[in-house]
Amino acid sequence: MPNLPALPQRPAGRLLPALLLALTVFGPVSMDLYLPVLPALTHELGAATSVAQLTVTACLVGLALGQLLAGPLSDRFGRSLPLYAGVAAYIATSLVCAASPTVETLILARLAQGLAGGAGLVIAQAAGRDIYSGGELIRYYGRMTVLGGLAAVIGPLLGGQLATVTDWRGLFVFLAAVGAALLTAVTLAYRETLPPQHRTMGGLAQTGRDFRALLSNRAFAGAVLVQGFVNAALFAYLAGATYVLQGSYGLSPQQYALAFGLNSAGFMVFGYLAGRTSERWSMRGTLAVGLAMCASGALGLLAAGLSALPLAAVVVSLLVMVGGVAVTTPPTTALALAGYPQLAGTASSLLGMARFAFGGIAAPFVGLAGAATMLPLGVVTAVSAALAVAAHAVFLIRRLPAGAVEESAAEPQTAGSAAR
Repeated sequence: MPNLPALPQRPAGRLLPALLLALTVFGPVSMDLYLPVLPALTHELGAATSVAQLTVTACLVGLALGQLLAGPLSDRFGRSLPLYAGVAAYIATSLVCAASPTVETLILARLAQGLAGGAGLVIAQAAGRDIYSGGELIRYYGRMTVLGGLAAVIGPLLGGQLATVTDWRGLFVFLAAVGAALLTAVTLAYRETLPPQHRTMGGLAQTGRDFRALLSNRAFAGAVLVQGFVNAALFAYLAGATYVLQGSYGLSPQQYALAFGLNSAGFMVFGYLAGRTSERWSMRGTLAVGLAMCASGALGLLAAGLSALPLAAVVVSLLVMVGGVAVTTPPTTALALAGYPQLAGTASSLLGMARFAFGGIAAPFVGLAGAATMLPLGVVTAVSAALAVAAHAVFLIRRLPAGAVEESAAEPQTAGSAAR
């Protein structure tokens, strides 16, 4: 198992790790809670399917850009300032979403909501890098994956139940309440994890140099691309499955929430297993297994789009694909962040940007052929999985000798050495 380097650390305490993990709910809850009522939202606002799906895309893009901003700021000023600002802004923007009179206004509000939510995601990842090292770090990223899956299970199930007593606007009010609860928890339990003497200096010019240095490292770039492409497949599923399963297969919002919850439970289980196998077996081998699962599930969805397969085949294909995304997450996250303890926020921001930006690009394509057509979902997920496999081959296999993945994760690097 790689010996992942760490900053000089203080004890994390009991509440801080739990709080950091709780911050990971921003992404899945923002995305998943309102998916069961997305068709109803589309109808009420008189929007085309592809336009309504831009509310998903806008949130993804916002989450990507929010992390890209908050990560470097947290390296320079500490984690606290962007965290408090992000959570407070998330509450306000969720209320703006609830009050949106048109789909265009909602798209803009969702972009702002994503920008605010990105701060919590990137700081949960970077602060974990501040306080953990070695096997504890890999287990922490495994737990992040599990909690993301758990939130994805709870989100659509809760959204489906809330849809029986309120409309989509009420769901955004609920998101504001989630933000308020997190803000209270941050106020009570958070303490700064990045001491002043370990913060970066130099302003925007130094941030640009840090970005270039990180991206010039093949292992880091490969991990970012693999995560970006597998998450493109995942978010295409998030954007398209609600239409396909409710339109083509006639599921109710509650039935869709159950199907979605099954796949999210698989994400949670496979994420946990991936954290353990990455630590005890091999990050390299775990990553290869995850990519194989993701590609197999995507090919099953493509087959369902080309020939009408029964619902069970579609659900199994989704489960395998989503499980594959979960399996790739702990090894690629540890690989991307392990070598950069001094740039954890900046490295986290690039990794998070790839996840959500690639997903935001892929999501609208699943609705171009109509609300209930399976083929675009199959094509988008299959292409995304193929690109992830190609990135793995080019950056993490063909140009790296055997064992280099683990060695890269074990070797501490700075911005100056990353470009070697």
